[in-house]
Amino acid sequence: MKSLKTLAKTTTLAVMLATAGAFGNASAADLSAVPSGSYTLDPTHAFIDFSYSHLGLSNPTLSFDDFSIDLNLDSEDATKSMFLVKIDSSSILTGSAIFKEHLTGGDWFDTTTYPEILFQSTTITAADDGSYTVVGDLTVKDVTKPVTLNVTVNGAMDHPMTGKPVIGIGATGELLRSDFGLGAYAPNVGDEVQLKITAELNKAQ
Repeated sequence: MKSLKTLAKTTTLAVMLATAGAFGNASAADLSAVPSGSYTLDPTHAFIDFSYSHLGLSNPTLSFDDFSIDLNLDSEDATKSMFLVKIDSSSILTGSAIFKEHLTGGDWFDTTTYPEILFQSTTITAADDGSYTVVGDLTVKDVTKPVTLNVTVNGAMDHPMTGKPVIGIGATGELLRSDFGLGAYAPNVGDEVQLKITAELNKAQ
């Protein structure tokens, strides 16, 4: 995996979970426009963000800069699809060098000991409106618990610039940080964490 910032400079990041399944505002039938198979992340058009309440005074939004999303798509029956999200935990973006050092240290993500965050889908259920409920196992600091993502497909087509199959996805979800050994200062600092993923996935060669 490469830094999203580095890739953005060398080319002209998403997810759900992102994902992070099949994800947006289109119906599930739109997936028939692309073939089944393996899809990988376009790191220049993908973002994983999370937010929480800080003392009821602000709602910080943080992101990860280095991650991958791999989708094994069944375009005829998306509920048979699977996806895997891998995040470099040390790539957290905070807007503050001091805050990043704090969050990557031993009291929080402890990124030296636990360098990777994983999300592996286990079940995908289709809703009548074309969206999906994706349940998967999230592993943070060697703690694995189920997390649910609400996923939609933004679009599925041949990319107008490359001519190759591409899928645009979006996902939202919620978890309790205390479930993953990150519960310090709760409930004064909100235990509930909101997740948001958006990404473009290209058909693998």
